[in-house]
Amino acid sequence: MATVIDNTSGLAGTNNVLAEAVVTSVENALTMCGTTARCVGVARVPLHENGLVTGIIGVHGRVSGFITVNMSEMVAINVVEGLLQEEFGKLTSQVVDGAGEVTNMICGGIKSNLAKTGFSFQGITVPSVIVGEGYKMAFARGLEFVSATFEHDNSEAIMLDDRLLSVNMCFLKL
Repeated sequence: MATVIDNTSGLAGTNNVLAEAVVTSVENALTMCGTTARCVGVARVPLHENGLVTGIIGVHGRVSGFITVNMSEMVAINVVEGLLQEEFGKLTSQVVDGAGEVTNMICGGIKSNLAKTGFSFQGITVPSVIVGEGYKMAFARGLEFVSATFEHDNSEAIMLDDRLLSVNMCFLKL
């Protein structure tokens, strides 16, 4: 059973509806992957994504924007292994495809959690996955951001960066 600790109550002035939607969605998605993580921070500004694998999904409806799910290589492998019940041990094309599916699961959860709010959206795009580091994303003014960082429970990961998963939401209300 996944455990995500909700540290979202008014943190950094974030919108609690959006923050709670992210935390709940990550918790549910990781439960389906047989793993756990805890929320270690929520911010209202986009954060630099340190992980090697980033899934991106566009959203449209009452809001327009996108959601990114960024994972270290170790987190991506561990989560996808749990989801598919198969061992990979390294970054493969199946792990990259699986990271897209995990992104889809998290975004689907966010969509469900926001359905009866002013941030509802009816459609999501097919996930795209970026593999690599050092890219930068530019954002337009006037967008609503929520960035949540989670620490994955992986006893084999010694470095903190190897345990991180982050979800960033960038919405424009229409």
